Amino acid sequence: MIEIRNQAFDPWQETQAYQNSHIAAGKYGATASFVGTMRDFNEGDNVQKMVLEHYPGMTENYLNKICDEAKNRWDIMDCLIIHRVGDIMPDDPIVLTAVWSAHRAAAFDACRYLMEELKSRAPFWKKESLPEGERWVDKNTAG
Repeated sequence: MIEIRNQAFDPWQETQAYQNSHIAAGKYGATASFVGTMRDFNEGDNVQKMVLEHYPGMTENYLNKICDEAKNRWDIMDCLIIHRVGDIMPDDPIVLTAVWSAHRAAAFDACRYLMEELKSRAPFWKKESLPEGERWVDKNTAG
């Protein structure tokens, strides 16, 4: 399942709630998750705020596509992606990826795949607010 949200979220509550409602008890042995949080710096500069934009419809389609690819590539039960858009402040969670499987290797590998694909190809655009003004981020930081 994927969700794009304009509001803050608690990644740990979201993981638990999804697990309780979508993952069969006793059937999974591993849950791997990644939470990306906004830093107050980038490229050596102080960042006060970030605005994250997306292309509605296109972004959701891409996130669904990478979830489906992960399910086909690894023996996983399910995956979850929640991503923020709009105004984001330092320490706010931006993205959650979570994967459930019977074994840890598949969960780890699929979770990393989701995050790397999302960071490198998903249609999101970031604008940072710096003390000197604003700038669009034209490349993501290395893994």
